[in-house]
Amino acid sequence: MSAYEHFDSALIHGGAGFDDPTHSVNVPIYQTSTFGQHLPGDFYGYEYSRTGNPTRAALESLIAELEGGERGFAFASGMAALTAVLSLFKTGDKVITSSNVYGGTFRVLDKVFNNFGIDYVMVDTSDVAAVEEAIDERTVALLVETPANPLLTITDLRAIAQVAKKHGLLAIADNTFMTPYLQRPLEFGFDIVVHSATKYLGGHSDVVAGLAVVANAELGERIAFLQNSTGGVLGPFDSFLLQRGIKTLGVRMDRHVQNAQAVATFLQSHPGVRAVYYPGLEGHPGHDVNAAQAKNGGVMMSFELAEGADINAFFLGLDLVVLAESLGGVESLVCHPATMTHAAIPVEIRKKVGISDELIRLSVGIEDERDIIADLGRAIAAATGKEA
Repeated sequence: MSAYEHFDSALIHGGAGFDDPTHSVNVPIYQTSTFGQHLPGDFYGYEYSRTGNPTRAALESLIAELEGGERGFAFASGMAALTAVLSLFKTGDKVITSSNVYGGTFRVLDKVFNNFGIDYVMVDTSDVAAVEEAIDERTVALLVETPANPLLTITDLRAIAQVAKKHGLLAIADNTFMTPYLQRPLEFGFDIVVHSATKYLGGHSDVVAGLAVVANAELGERIAFLQNSTGGVLGPFDSFLLQRGIKTLGVRMDRHVQNAQAVATFLQSHPGVRAVYYPGLEGHPGHDVNAAQAKNGGVMMSFELAEGADINAFFLGLDLVVLAESLGGVESLVCHPATMTHAAIPVEIRKKVGISDELIRLSVGIEDERDIIADLGRAIAAATGKEA
């Protein structure tokens, strides 16, 4: 029986117990490539670190518990985790994915798996009827992001899981933006959850990692085979760093969300901003659906400056907020999706789904909210000539 009942305690004490004779408070870093064996094939729990490593195993057990899944798997990046999941499929299969999706997800589907005869179709997954209409005899999976990157489009997890079950499809969710602290797709009937753990789970912009969690033992065996066969595993030291980051996930996310709500409210009222995309705002499309399946609106948001704004002046006008790829660190980060995170998506598709050249994505950090707002205000004024 567990010594704790609540999620915040699981962040610190969760996962499989570790039998360490020194009683180390933290899981040791087993920085080794291989392990001695008693006799050929008779080994002491581990044989080779690609196949399994105690530090990585502790992390995998932890994320499985946090997401409420059967087994967890740690990879060298979020894209490595997604690649392993997509490797479940074969030539002739088809995947339906969210039209508003991370550029790297589009790229691996369009430029890698397409070469192996695995097709995809992009659908507005917030429209459940459109998803069901896109299903045909070749469809094997539904791959969704919610909130989606970068327009924070909301997909009804329960409804999508029901559609997948009805048609015998795998339901896969990218839960990077929310983390299991705010949202747990497996609870709504999903089969697989993936994370770019580089982001909020790590939380300090010092590790690149990916995680996958499966809902049942059969999927666990299949992903374990792919993880070992393809070898994109997370190393012991990075596994240690990620566990360290997860311990503070709860307190960090609470501060992140508090700041995000204040920043979104500021941006919404600013005359130099024409649109704000944030699920925590009542007017955001899908706000009620998100409220029913997530703890709150999360941290990520996007916004568009007023018409005629000089977007480069905005980026040059920032001092505190950093222009950089990625998200989810303790520092506030902005990016320009059209030329950065979503540049792999052809311009005609970007425009069709609403990723304009004026769109700015913001990951709100845990600095003092007043400093974040002041910095954004100065940059918006530099770009638009309009003060808050």
